[in-house]
Amino acid sequence: MARRRAPFNMAALPGSHFSFERCHVLFNTLDYAWFFALAFVGSWALALLAGAVRRPLSATGGSSTTGAGGNSGTTDDETQAPGRNRALGWLGSSWPRVIFLLALSYTFYSFWNWKYLPLIFGSSTVDFFLARAIGREERPRVRKALLVVTVVLNLGFLGFFKYWNFAVENVHTVRELLAGAPVSAFDTLKVTLPPVGISFFTFESMSYVIDVYRREMPPHRSYFRYLLFVAFFPHLVAGPIVRPRDLLPQFERMPTLTRDEAGEGMFLVAVGLLKKVVLSDQLAINLVDRVFERPENYSALEVLAGVYGYAAQIYCDFSGYTDIAIGSALLLGVRFPKNFDAPYQATDLADFWRRWHISLSTWLRDYLYIPLGGNRMSEWHTYRNLMITMVLGGLWHGASWTFVFWGFLHGLGLGVTRAFQRSRAKAGKQSAKGRPFPIRAAMVLLTFHYVCFAWIFFRAPSFKQAMLVLKQLATMTTFHPNLPGILVGLLAVAIGCCYVPRALYERIRHGFTVLPAPLQGVVLFLVAVVLHEAASAAAVPFVYFQF
Repeated sequence: MARRRAPFNMAALPGSHFSFERCHVLFNTLDYAWFFALAFVGSWALALLAGAVRRPLSATGGSSTTGAGGNSGTTDDETQAPGRNRALGWLGSSWPRVIFLLALSYTFYSFWNWKYLPLIFGSSTVDFFLARAIGREERPRVRKALLVVTVVLNLGFLGFFKYWNFAVENVHTVRELLAGAPVSAFDTLKVTLPPVGISFFTFESMSYVIDVYRREMPPHRSYFRYLLFVAFFPHLVAGPIVRPRDLLPQFERMPTLTRDEAGEGMFLVAVGLLKKVVLSDQLAINLVDRVFERPENYSALEVLAGVYGYAAQIYCDFSGYTDIAIGSALLLGVRFPKNFDAPYQATDLADFWRRWHISLSTWLRDYLYIPLGGNRMSEWHTYRNLMITMVLGGLWHGASWTFVFWGFLHGLGLGVTRAFQRSRAKAGKQSAKGRPFPIRAAMVLLTFHYVCFAWIFFRAPSFKQAMLVLKQLATMTTFHPNLPGILVGLLAVAIGCCYVPRALYERIRHGFTVLPAPLQGVVLFLVAVVLHEAASAAAVPFVYFQF
């Protein structure tokens, strides 16, 4: 049966299964370019001012008012010197820049929904002072009680705003099953959309208090620097989940920006935008959203292309966002940790999670898997801990049973991977790195397809829709009127980007950073032209903004 071919549309609006009431200052908009220009100019102007003020203060010995001969007498001007020097000392510190970036970060968040500003401010404030109390306290029971308070508060906020509606819907479903007939819904009990980025800043703030409790770091002395750590706009709404020990020290010292760092920052922002606008958005609009909305209208080959397309889309989307976040922070003199490392080149599922969303996987490992016992107990307990960690990791992504099942699939896969590796180790066989290339390539292919299978449940809005996708794949039909050459080429390029060798990527990055500034400007201008031509009619939100 012939199917009508859907046109390839470079300017269509997305039809994804999530939406936002407000989407302001997205990284892929001109609004963000203007916002970041203000942040860049203001931040470095204050840093240069601090350096200019600090030099003469150092030369005059700070606020000392004692004469060279040790005389204690002072003039009226000298009496005013301590106050004047204190003011100059404040200007010569990192404080003006910290306050400026904090105000700008709260402004950035308010563009999404200013009503949630008290939430991020209040939760950060409570965690800061609870950590101070834990740091001063020596009695183990009191320390643990204070830790329980912060965990309950943070998870309580997260649970209410993100999972309350999910709970209400499930209670309604159970009532219908028990009654055997439709019952009135609890729509009046539902809350509005959750605060954007709540999953990220909750984990960051909570990890700080846990680290203080574990005595892995002392309580931070500066309240405003801590507020900035939580609210710093490049990582605020979709990560990466930056650890306090990595970020707080950077706000205590004056920033630096070398020529190589500036080049790297611009390169990361440009690459991130290309991944997002040219690859991810176009795959979503012209293939993925259409296939997952009505899979029964497409052949098995087209649905398979849609599944591959989503694997490429979510990687290009999220790693593109991370590139922009890391690049933006770097241009402000702050370095974030790496969050992706070619995840689809993984040879097994454990290797995949060492490469995908590294800041989340290491957070789950350090604050959930290891506290549960990790692999220090029996084999059964180890597999249980893996499953609990991954199921809760799935639930972290969204309030839906499809996300929970996605986490279950990864927990199951990690358990099978561990059992297989242990059996090979007992038999004295080689690890993946020591095997011939064809074997490693087959392992990469197998891992990729298992991840793609799990992505079906991650992307589908319901189990019913996911089963329709699987059912259509089982038809094995191959006609493909909805796969024009330009779309196939785009999919091939997107998947190819997932397999670029690390050495080649580093050579390209280094080549850009060493270019003379005029040539860098030409490259960035060409990137801007490509982005303008590829951009859709309205900015498409990043996938992970919904989490």
